[in-house]
Amino acid sequence: MIFTKLILAHLLGDFILQPNSWVADKESKKLKSKYLYLHVLIHTVLSFIFLWDLQFWWVAVLVGITHFIIDAAKLSFQTIKNKKSWFFIDQALHTLVITGVSFYFNEFSFEFLKDQEILKILMAALFLTTPASIFIKILLSSWTPVPETADNIQTESLSSAGKYIGILERLLVFTFILVNHWEGVGFMVAAKSVFRFSDLAQAKQRKLTEYVLIGTLLSFGLAVLTGILIK
Repeated sequence: MIFTKLILAHLLGDFILQPNSWVADKESKKLKSKYLYLHVLIHTVLSFIFLWDLQFWWVAVLVGITHFIIDAAKLSFQTIKNKKSWFFIDQALHTLVITGVSFYFNEFSFEFLKDQEILKILMAALFLTTPASIFIKILLSSWTPVPETADNIQTESLSSAGKYIGILERLLVFTFILVNHWEGVGFMVAAKSVFRFSDLAQAKQRKLTEYVLIGTLLSFGLAVLTGILIK
């Protein structure tokens, strides 16, 4: 498949064959960096090598030209604050170009949207992200965690970390159920218990422990129930 070959070429060119020194030089000199053009040349050559067909020469050239445009835009508009965002935008645009080429050669279609089973799985996975987080938040709204006091052992937490941990754990539990590996669910519960409740034991706050325990059980319960309903 053209898609697989171009993705492989992209992974090699963007991550394996691009040293950190090249990245630093590009970010410093931007369009004046010689490594930008060398990087684009490598992508073009790799695309041609993996396609290995003279009639597809224009695909390799197209990949090279679009890669230069996307990388040039990234270097021009990227700042320290939005560097992470531009990394994902950059990768998404490269993937979009490759996907567009694959659509041109009829490697993909939207026929899968007619499959009811796939639609049900997509619907369930979507529910287990932000909608499930909101459900759990509302269900727990009648309780609040114990406020910080001088006697409590408190540690700083990453912004929205709990939300994303919950989303990831629900999606993993859902996946384990779909592939009939319930032991994976047990592993997730055990892992969550070890990492989460050891901190709560140090805090010695029974109400906080109960609050987190209810939230965790609701999160796992929603994922398990959703998986069972879909199956």
